[in-house]
Amino acid sequence: MHHATTQNKKQQAALALAALGVVYGDIGTSPLYTMKEVFGGIHPIPLTPENIIGILSLILWSLIIVVSIKYVVFIMRADNRGEGGIMALIALALHNVKGNAKRERMIMLAGLLGAGMFYGDGVVTPAMSVLGALEGLEVAAPVLHPFIIPATLLILFLLFLGQRRGTATVGALFGPVMVLWFGTLAVLGIVNIAASPGVFKALSPTYGLVFLIENRGLAIVAMGAVVLSVTGAEALYADMGHFGSRPIRQAWFGFVLPSLILNYFGQGALLLLDPEAVDNPFYHMAPEWMLYPLIGLATLATVIASQAVISGAFSVTQQAMQLGFVPRLEVQYTSEKAQGQVYLPGVNWGLFCAVVILVLGFKSTNNLAAAYGIAVTGDMVITSVLAAFVAAKSWGWGWRRSIALFAVFLAVELTFLFANVLKIPDGGWFPLLAGSLVFLLMSTWKRGGQLVSERMSGEAIELESFIDALLVSMPARVAGTSVFMTSNNNRVPNAMLHNLMHNKVLHERVLVVSVEVFDVPYVPEIDRVEITRLKGDFYRLTVQYGFKDDPDIPHALSLCAAQGLPIDMMETSFFLGRATLIPTVGSGMALWREKLFVLMYRNAGSATSFYKIPTNRVVELGTQVVI
Repeated sequence: MHHATTQNKKQQAALALAALGVVYGDIGTSPLYTMKEVFGGIHPIPLTPENIIGILSLILWSLIIVVSIKYVVFIMRADNRGEGGIMALIALALHNVKGNAKRERMIMLAGLLGAGMFYGDGVVTPAMSVLGALEGLEVAAPVLHPFIIPATLLILFLLFLGQRRGTATVGALFGPVMVLWFGTLAVLGIVNIAASPGVFKALSPTYGLVFLIENRGLAIVAMGAVVLSVTGAEALYADMGHFGSRPIRQAWFGFVLPSLILNYFGQGALLLLDPEAVDNPFYHMAPEWMLYPLIGLATLATVIASQAVISGAFSVTQQAMQLGFVPRLEVQYTSEKAQGQVYLPGVNWGLFCAVVILVLGFKSTNNLAAAYGIAVTGDMVITSVLAAFVAAKSWGWGWRRSIALFAVFLAVELTFLFANVLKIPDGGWFPLLAGSLVFLLMSTWKRGGQLVSERMSGEAIELESFIDALLVSMPARVAGTSVFMTSNNNRVPNAMLHNLMHNKVLHERVLVVSVEVFDVPYVPEIDRVEITRLKGDFYRLTVQYGFKDDPDIPHALSLCAAQGLPIDMMETSFFLGRATLIPTVGSGMALWREKLFVLMYRNAGSATSFYKIPTNRVVELGTQVVI
């Protein structure tokens, strides 16, 4: 028993170490620019002892209320069979409103808006964090200023180029590097606090409240910069499926939170003694001999932070594909052992182009800070709204208790959001634009898919009555098995009708196969395939996946042998329908959105590669659909 407990503790410690590298990279690099932005940004707060203590108090209590209480204590309870993140939260919320079309639509729109904000954040994080690390070069040697942007772009290019290799190879280094990073944050903080221990007054929330009350004009501007200290909080929830909630909580309370607080307080202590350090308080905390090693370590930490955000974008896109919000894209699996380690070339290089535009357009973290906050706060507000819904329905709290709790979080987050709305002209428009574009594409794809499905099912024939008609005058049957892929296996697939019309034959065994994706992360193998035997050697198959499963139709068909239906892949032909879409006016979606949907449909990846069907066994038959 004792041995098992020791093993379990070691496993938890290893997971907590891994979580440090993946989960806390983003929030862990916030000290690079938060205090700098508050007191030396585009809209600086006057550098007085009262303001320094007030800001430190606001940062501390933002970390406690938003990260520790909201995310770590409550949001991480909203897990979908162990999985977290915006897509898991949408699936959980939708599960409670099945049959209520109006509520389903509202939740879906809120979720898609949250996903859009997530991508907006994913664009800004790599630019902001890597640029923030390399701005230390200016502190070390002002003559190096012209090299900051080229060096940032080079590091970002190498980062995105390396994505196709996966994180498994370098992932083992992430934890130890971040242990060193957080340890360094804590030590730098302690050394500077020792010179001015008066900063510990900021532990009291009174100083933060006094600052907000006495500086009503400045308060909103200040909150727009304070929010930078909690960027990355959503990663705690999004990566829950990889590590489990316990290691994430242990790493946060045991190491990350104390290190962050010590560093922020250390920067405050430095500014109390040396107001000249305001141009970059983080790097001015370090002795001169330590500057270059610190810049190197900070760059590594920001690369790790960026890596986590990019991996998150891949993961969310893959889940969105399964749930029908995104067209089929090329997915490459980068690890044979670790489930969920994927690489999407289209998403990767799209993000890279957006990040390059940001770096070249904004040129410094001061300018980028305006772009950063709004995506993060937008995502946080939507997460709170969806989580309140889940708490009321799934947890059985009821609306009164749920609203009472989440109203506290929303009061803080809406203040942050309002503060960032003021920064829209300074750069906040960029993530809003990126998020709105993602929202438009996702909602268009979902609605367009529904329209195509409605048109095709409206014209389709019921499968069992069609088989009865065939049995009266059965066409010629040839050896082998035919698989007809369709979205609704209760109806006759268009491809089957076309095949009969042109070839006038059927295989001796006919499988009508549809894929159903459930609002759970994974479906066990034992439940993967449901088989219904019909007349005339026809079979209806439903292949079932969770939104994080990897679809593989040949593998699913190989499981049929256990249910008395052995399938020889060498004697099986797959028939797929390929629709040509024709947009029309007044059919449920604006004409320009229909044209956008048609464009996305034409450029979507093939079902053949998405479902891992051998290309030499596929027959595609075309049809026209007016939407």
